[in-house]
Amino acid sequence: MKALVVDDSKSMRNIVKAGLKKMDAFGEIKEAVNGVDALEKIENEGPFDLVLLDWYMPEMEGYDCLVEIRKRPEWNDTKVMMVTTENQQENVIKAVMAGANEYLMKPFTPEMLEEKVKMVLGL
Repeated sequence: MKALVVDDSKSMRNIVKAGLKKMDAFGEIKEAVNGVDALEKIENEGPFDLVLLDWYMPEMEGYDCLVEIRKRPEWNDTKVMMVTTENQQENVIKAVMAGANEYLMKPFTPEMLEEKVKMVLGL
């Protein structure tokens, strides 16, 4: 399986990647620094089984990236999980309504990440 970790923070990308690697479910884990970068990678290096999206990033936020992903029928099978500090109920609902498969609040433990990823991918 392939995953794309999208976050403007390198340390957060490393934390998420480490958690995914521990699961042994992903043969390939790519990184993107914002929504624009993520869409380019999905277009050129996809499809991805799972995209983990931060909400607040420069150039294009995670929510806007999610909306763009869901506009493309060929990316319908891609699972998207928001991984963010954004905890306002209306924004969680907004992301789910836009097509997010799951929502993980920062800070999180590796166990929380693994549990959500397994749930989203049906592992």
